[in-house]
Amino acid sequence: MKYFLIAISLFFSTLQAQTETPRDTTTGKKGGEIDDVVYASASDSLIFDVSSKKMYLFGQADLKYKDIELNSGLINLDYNTNDLEAFGIEDTSDTAKVRWKETPVLKEGFEVYEGSSLKYNFKTQRGFISMAKNREKDSRYEGEKVKKVEKNIYFIEHGMFTTCELDTPHTYFTADQMKVIQKDRIIARWIFMNIAGVPFPLPLPFGIFPSEGGRKSGLIIPTYGQDARRGQYFNNFGYFWAISDYMDLSLTGDYYSKGGYGLHSRFRYSKRYSFDGTFTADFSKISIGESTDPLSKRSEADDWNLSWTHSQTINPTTQLNANLRFSSSSYLQNNSINYNDILSQNIISNATFTKRWDESGTSLTINYSRTQKLQSGDVTESLPSLSFTKNLFYPLRGESSDPRTQKWYEQIGVSYNANLLNRRIKTGDKIDNRAGAQHRLQINASPKIGYFNISPSINYNEKWYNKRIKIENVKITKYDPETDTEYEKDTLITRDINEYNFVRTFEMSLSASTKLYGIFQPDMLGIEAFRHTLRPSISYVYQPDFSDDTWGYYDYYTDSEGKIVKYDKFRNEVYGGAGSGKRQAINFSIGNIFEMKTQKDPSDTSESGGNKIQLLNLDASVGYNFASEEYKLSDLRLSYRTQIGQYLSFNGSSAYTFYDYEGDTKVNRFLVSAGKGLFRLTSFNFSVTTNLSSDKLYGKKEESSDDSLNTTPEKEKLKKPVYTIPWDLSLSYSYSLNKLNPSESNIYSNLNANLSFSLTENWRFIVRGSYDFDRKQFTAPQISIYRDLHCWEFNLIWNPIGTYRGFRFELRMKAPEFRDIKVTRSHGVFSGRGY
Repeated sequence: MKYFLIAISLFFSTLQAQTETPRDTTTGKKGGEIDDVVYASASDSLIFDVSSKKMYLFGQADLKYKDIELNSGLINLDYNTNDLEAFGIEDTSDTAKVRWKETPVLKEGFEVYEGSSLKYNFKTQRGFISMAKNREKDSRYEGEKVKKVEKNIYFIEHGMFTTCELDTPHTYFTADQMKVIQKDRIIARWIFMNIAGVPFPLPLPFGIFPSEGGRKSGLIIPTYGQDARRGQYFNNFGYFWAISDYMDLSLTGDYYSKGGYGLHSRFRYSKRYSFDGTFTADFSKISIGESTDPLSKRSEADDWNLSWTHSQTINPTTQLNANLRFSSSSYLQNNSINYNDILSQNIISNATFTKRWDESGTSLTINYSRTQKLQSGDVTESLPSLSFTKNLFYPLRGESSDPRTQKWYEQIGVSYNANLLNRRIKTGDKIDNRAGAQHRLQINASPKIGYFNISPSINYNEKWYNKRIKIENVKITKYDPETDTEYEKDTLITRDINEYNFVRTFEMSLSASTKLYGIFQPDMLGIEAFRHTLRPSISYVYQPDFSDDTWGYYDYYTDSEGKIVKYDKFRNEVYGGAGSGKRQAINFSIGNIFEMKTQKDPSDTSESGGNKIQLLNLDASVGYNFASEEYKLSDLRLSYRTQIGQYLSFNGSSAYTFYDYEGDTKVNRFLVSAGKGLFRLTSFNFSVTTNLSSDKLYGKKEESSDDSLNTTPEKEKLKKPVYTIPWDLSLSYSYSLNKLNPSESNIYSNLNANLSFSLTENWRFIVRGSYDFDRKQFTAPQISIYRDLHCWEFNLIWNPIGTYRGFRFELRMKAPEFRDIKVTRSHGVFSGRGY
């Protein structure tokens, strides 16, 4: 029989009023006393001792008070002292060994406590649990005796702590005495680490573990090892400081027994939905060899690195993004183990601020960029680069948006773009500063006449500069030490002239295009139709010769042979000069799209037809410049691409010249005139890429929803075998041929591969690399192996050959609070470097 107590506190309050002298009811109750409804139930019996104000629950007892819930075989509640006791019930079914059932389980908020017996006081919020178990989100702790001294503080005798969720954990920590501060940390002394039930022979005298994941301030455990060149080392020893919920700081250092060291700092900050960023500063001193070694075998290098990344959304139309990096030329090669860093030739930095005004169709971009060439040390900076854009608008358009009712002048569109650039180039000890502004205005229209789209266009470009160059041929006196004589030598000198100049250019064009369709419907072999779309277009472009003296953009100098040479006065400026040569060219292009449509499946009841498949895209273009003095006919250029289902993609292009060569020199004579055919191949390149996976070929493995008891032999026959090893293969082949000179050919051929597969659910393999067919060698191969060991993980990275060969083995615990408990081994490029 089950009893329910709906309002125990109300019952005892009434009883107290009848048996005690009246008291001031305006005085509040003492903190911690039972002051709310207590709900209770029991399967066997529930007894009230009214005189002593006690309650006893027997058999599957359940008690609820505020956010506290207790389940146990026996529960005793004393209203006078606010004490609660709970015990399990002896299991008499097993006479060979004493066993207990219905042991206490206490839930307090999100915390769950288990034990053989329990005592708790509502007033002091203290308690005692025998043979206790406590489970949290990703960890648990147990103990023979657990004493709760405050709301969130426990003392444990003969305790155990683990992050392994198995009942018999793979790895756990034991200590005679432990102090647990909930949602903060666990403090213990004389700690033994147990792996597969076997304790590590050497204990830690004391330890502090975080009791839940997240950012915690504390020491960063270093990595130990030995490098043949730098000696014994330990890396990344330092301190992590969780300053607040929005920022943290880590300070670490490296030490090498042969004299080298490294200092590293990282500051991170973040505010959700607003901004986040990271600032790092590093310095390393690399010493290779012993102090007694000769200078030829000993080397030292001081490297430094500064980087800052920042991403901020100020509002939906305003963003700020920065990715800046400044470092010494050898920092990445000496300190990084990342292949991309080691093989990089340049360090590129960017910071960009963008603002859009959507209603007016305008935008503003301010950018800082920096490119550092690691081998030469040359630096190119733009500080800043500013761009203002006004999108295409129609100033003469009325309210009607229907092109059929618009006047011809309403289709005239205007777009504008302005740029400002200050560029600084450092080459060795020489620094060159250039600045300029550029305005580009485009006016175009797109009327349709019959089946043709006509597009007239005028492009105007204006550049502002504060400098120009002056080239002079001067005689400089030289000294010849062999003959002990002086002589004069003609030398070209380029000087900067500081003056404001404007370079104005324009271009006019007219183009026409249309589309033609051809359809063939075989209706056989599963093919419903083929379609060929032909897109011919023709355009005419006119641009005057801005190198003419009329425009004043070019100047002259006389070389050593007395020949007058024309040069562009603005060729060194940030947006270049005006360009030379008159253009009065006509260009032809033809685009081809070949498609196929499959027949509809008769069993498909949907209204959609068969599948449409694009077979091939083929484009061809050629031009003729009437104003050119030579080589009027441009190269014939072809481009082609296709996609074969979801497995294979092909892209390629080629170029053909119509002119002949004499030795290494191109001559203004058609090949057909010399009897060598119409044209000749000068360049050809293509790439083939495929991405294959077990999911694409065999489909994803799906669990059957049928009950196995209802599976018939006919259903068994219809089941297809499932490929149980998931894998993914990416292959790309690139081929390039350059044959400008008919007697010489430059060929590049390369195969890249990336294979990943899992032999089991816990084993993962990745193999990547490339093969250079020209050099007949592998380039940068790498093998990665990962094994999930439940609460541990195993990683191996191996570079088998090449300049940066080596390996790194690591076995570590997966729990974030124990990531520093690991075993590592490294060799080659991975030795002695930070991770």
